[in-house]
Amino acid sequence: MTPDGAAPPPHDLLVQAVEGMDRPLFVLDDDWRFSYVNPAGAAVLDRTVAALQGRGIWAEFPEAVGGPFEELYRHVRATGESASTEAWFGPLGRWFRADAFLTDAGLVVTYDDVTQRRRTEEERAAAVAAREAAAAQVTVAAARAEAAARHLVLLGDISQAMTATTDVDEAVARFATLVVPLLADWCLVSVVDPDGTRRDVGRAHSDPAMVEAMHRYADLRVRSNRPTAPVPTVLASGRPMVIAHLTDDDVRAMVADDVSREALEPLRPAALATFPLLARGEQFGAFTLVNGPERGPHTELELRTAEIASRRAALALDNARLASAAAQVAERMQHSLLSPPVQPDHLELAVRYRPATRGIAIGGDWYDAFLQPDGDTVLVIGDVMGHDIEAAAAMGQVKTLVRGIAFDRLEEPAGVLRRVDHALVGLGVPAMATALVCRVEQDAADRAAGMRRLRWSTAGHPDPMLLLADGTVQDLSAPVGPPLGIGWRGPRADGEALVPPDSTLLLFTDGLFERRGVPLDESREQLRELVAAAAGQPLDDLCDGLLASMLGEGAEDDVAVLAVRAHPVAGERPPEAGPEVLPPLLGTGGPLPGPAPSSRGVGRRGSSP
Repeated sequence: MTPDGAAPPPHDLLVQAVEGMDRPLFVLDDDWRFSYVNPAGAAVLDRTVAALQGRGIWAEFPEAVGGPFEELYRHVRATGESASTEAWFGPLGRWFRADAFLTDAGLVVTYDDVTQRRRTEEERAAAVAAREAAAAQVTVAAARAEAAARHLVLLGDISQAMTATTDVDEAVARFATLVVPLLADWCLVSVVDPDGTRRDVGRAHSDPAMVEAMHRYADLRVRSNRPTAPVPTVLASGRPMVIAHLTDDDVRAMVADDVSREALEPLRPAALATFPLLARGEQFGAFTLVNGPERGPHTELELRTAEIASRRAALALDNARLASAAAQVAERMQHSLLSPPVQPDHLELAVRYRPATRGIAIGGDWYDAFLQPDGDTVLVIGDVMGHDIEAAAAMGQVKTLVRGIAFDRLEEPAGVLRRVDHALVGLGVPAMATALVCRVEQDAADRAAGMRRLRWSTAGHPDPMLLLADGTVQDLSAPVGPPLGIGWRGPRADGEALVPPDSTLLLFTDGLFERRGVPLDESREQLRELVAAAAGQPLDDLCDGLLASMLGEGAEDDVAVLAVRAHPVAGERPPEAGPEVLPPLLGTGGPLPGPAPSSRGVGRRGSSP
């Protein structure tokens, strides 16, 4: 019901129904971008709604290009007729049934994970085939059907296991473990690093008693392989190499030294098959299947399955390397966006940042601290909506505007927020953000009293806290203005408070205390108790303790923290409070590098900011 008791509009009811339904659904606009995804749909695709919204389907899921799903979507858009398809989607390791129909809002697709049903049907079909074969005394056909079913399951397991990690070595290890013993007695998987170095990473043997011997040979293999050995040959040609009956002459042609041949002898290789790991025109390595004399040559089914598996494994490795590269780029980008804070005389600053995004340490929360020309210290904390690279890019623009306007204008925080809001709209910056801007001031009277004055204004951001030396925690409340990015023309107000010596100002984004299913007052009270218990602790310990207690091992949302310790203005600044250059620990809640104190004592108002 609406606040006046009336029934919600039908459109709102429809949106609520779609949002809450268990069946996955998404809508594609004319440019094949996700214009809407319900939570169930994002979960099945192993993504978040925010990560898919506005993204192109072919860029996000390139493996669907040219497949049955693209054919379905283009057919429905071209004809206007509803249609459906059911197909395997390798990157997620699942079968999906997709139903599509065209509406004025775009191409609507509902889909279901039918993997279990398909596997059940396949197992049922294999069982029926086996019974029919037994009844007709066609035992060979039954065995082939059963083997084919196992191989089909193996291919699905390979796709699922390897795409579940972005670590190349872990993915390769999983691959080797899966193919043994169904495809071979033992297996070695080689990867070629970007610098051209070859490493035998994946290793698996069906006989536990032979594992140590396999490792001993694998440790020697890379440097003892001749150019004519299977792996170097396959890496050079990009084509599989099969030796159905391995002879002593073959071994001598493969292995260059006696030590390696002696290490290979206990493994009793009788047949081998090596396949390239090739995806998108790039060679990632090769894997070798080896059988002993009891098993003999690889069957046609094993070789065919191995070839398909090589393509799936290579694609998974390519995706893992792309994800790793993206993570490195994201980390460098975040370092450039989250600049280290200043360390003015008698003010000690500490910052922390932890992203919510898995795999890529980047997000839309930020902090900032800098000196104005008149010597005041400006503190900023903010949160751009989103948890991805787009949010981080938007955050960079918002942060730069706040910094530039605050430095140039020397206005009160409310005036800075007003100008930033208008600039975001006027410049067409596609971002909406909450922000809190503070200015630490000290006039002659405050300096004589050993006090500092804090002036701040908030644009939809959580109130800061002030921890006094005796453990008292004060919530610094001021009238809250609307978020930035909407062009608000109404008034914005400042708050003002005294900052006594040895007190600590704490600014943070809502990810530090907001939790699903926990009332905000309750979670903020928990934070307040932790802050009070940290009285007297060094500033870095205080920040680390808050992150550890409030977040544990994972964050539901991006988190940024900016803490300021106000040391007494009389006398020397405590040595332990001096700025340090610390190693970056982006994404782990650790400190980012602090600057050298080269600007200390320049342009001060009094002795504080």
